[in-house]
This record gives sequence, structure tokens and C-alpha cells, in this order.
Amino acid sequence: MNQLITGLHHVTAMASDAQKNVDFYAGLLGLRMVKKTINFDAPDIYHLYYGNEDGSPGTIMTFFPFPGLVKGRKGKGQLTVTSFSIPENSLEYWMNRFKKFNVPFEDPQERFENESFIYFEDGDGLGIELVANKTDERKGFTYGQIPAEHAVKGFYSVSLAEEGYEKTAGLLTEQMDHKLVAEKGNRFRFSASGKPGDLVDVICSPDSLRGLGGSGTVHHVAFATATDESQLTFREKVNGLGVVNTTPVLDRQYFHSIYFREPGGVLFEVATNPPGFAIDEPKEHLGESLKLPPWEEPNRDVIEKLLTPVEVDIEKFRD
Repeated sequence: MNQLITGLHHVTAMASDAQKNVDFYAGLLGLRMVKKTINFDAPDIYHLYYGNEDGSPGTIMTFFPFPGLVKGRKGKGQLTVTSFSIPENSLEYWMNRFKKFNVPFEDPQERFENESFIYFEDGDGLGIELVANKTDERKGFTYGQIPAEHAVKGFYSVSLAEEGYEKTAGLLTEQMDHKLVAEKGNRFRFSASGKPGDLVDVICSPDSLRGLGGSGTVHHVAFATATDESQLTFREKVNGLGVVNTTPVLDRQYFHSIYFREPGGVLFEVATNPPGFAIDEPKEHLGESLKLPPWEEPNRDVIEKLLTPVEVDIEKFRD
């Protein structure tokens, strides 16, 4: 049977200020803003997408920036750390960059084989890591404020905090085409492809508090599927087995989505790879203008008045 789930697609989190979010992810970290659109369920709120040059699955970090949103609490039942991949010898560069721009970070740590990382948080407290490794063959993206040899390549892994790992592990391995690829202590690593960008760490942390939604927390994690047909096949499979109850297919303009809660409480999405972010603007101009879904286009004047303009300003983030 063909593999229905091929890896990670995107991670979506909550923020409290759109321009500060742009400054951190596009300015400081150097991710490309690949789409500036709206929250389809709340059109007075941005939906900002960051990724590599093409906005490839496995590189896409997205945010709903609700102005003034109170901070949430990271804890079990949540994706608590999103890890990005950087070149093998780039940790020192990034530590110096963080010092220059007054971003606190923890000392470098080692995990599994050939994996060095630093942990830090964005302005809302979202947990992030940069993982230096020599196994990621993807090309990084930079606007020019960061040397290409140190640029972020996309995701490395995501970490799910769980009461226990068995049921979540069972869903990943038995229904979602993942395999256990490493384990140490209370950390169990799974992957659909075995490559950086598609690693899912399930962390057994029964003594931690349950997470609470708000700024600085992840709303959901999306897994990639190749086509509309493979998405429907997966939906029928898991619904038929009674493993989870999925939503109907929803049109997110740049991909089609279904959602469900995994046994530990994390909101999972399965998103199609097509049609992609170049459907409504050319690749060389991704993220430059506000894009609206066709059903909201008649309301553009009203929506634009409700949204505070944001821009990518790389000059203040040059080394």
C-alpha cells in the first residue's frame, strides 16, 4: 500500500503582535515570508506563513497573531518545541547573532547522534530550537542579512509533550506511516521519511502541567499527504477503524486539510502538498502582498482597514 503520510507539512502557532512576529521570524531567523493572508475563520486577523524559498512542506511555520492575546502555558497535550535545522558548524554563528540582538538562549546541548542544539524562545515564549547537523541536504533560505552558509533549512523536528507515549506512538506507527527511529530516556522519535524535517519526538512527561492555549503556544501540527486522493484514503481509513474522528475536508487555498485530536490531545492536521503557495502569486514575489481567498476578495477594502500593515525589514537585522 502506498504511503499516505509522508512527513511534516507545517506548524501553526499563536502570537500577540503581527509586526513583532515578522521581525522575529523573517528578520532575525531569516525565514522567507511565503504568504501573507488572513485567518479564514477570523478575517480581521492575519495568517502569516514562513518557510524556505518555495514554501516546501516540512519548512512552513505559520502564525495567527491576535493583537494583545494573553500568553498561554506550554505543557502536556501540546507541541511544545519546534526545532529548525541549520548547517553542522553554524551554532556559534547563531549564538553570536542572538547575543547581538539580545535574544536569550540556553547553552548548547547534545541529543542522539550528530545532533547539537540550542533552545530559545520568541517574544511570546514559543519554544524553539536550532539543531546543527550534517544529514540535512536541503538548501537554506536567506534574504541576505544572514550568510547562506548559516541559513535555516526548514524544520528539523517537533516535540509533543504527552501524559504517556503509547497511544500516540500507536497512532503514528499503525495509522500514520511512521517508524520508531530512536529513543532515549522519556523521548521517543518517530519519522515517516527518516530525514530531518520529518522527525516527531514524543516526550513522556506525566508530571508536567497540562498546556493552556494562548500566545506562545502551538495551535496544531500538520502532516503532509501527496494528493487529495491520499488524504481521502487516510480519512476513510482512520474514521472506519474508529481511531479518531476527523473533520470534513476544508479548503485552505494553498492546501486542503482535515483535523483531528490525537489520543494525547494535540490537534493534528493532514494537509495536501498541492496546490502550493504559487497559486496566486509568482514564486519570486511570494509573501509580498496581502492575498485573500476568492470568497473574501469582495471584502478587501474592509479587511485591509482592519489589518495593521506589516513589512519584512531586513536592514535592522543585518550582522
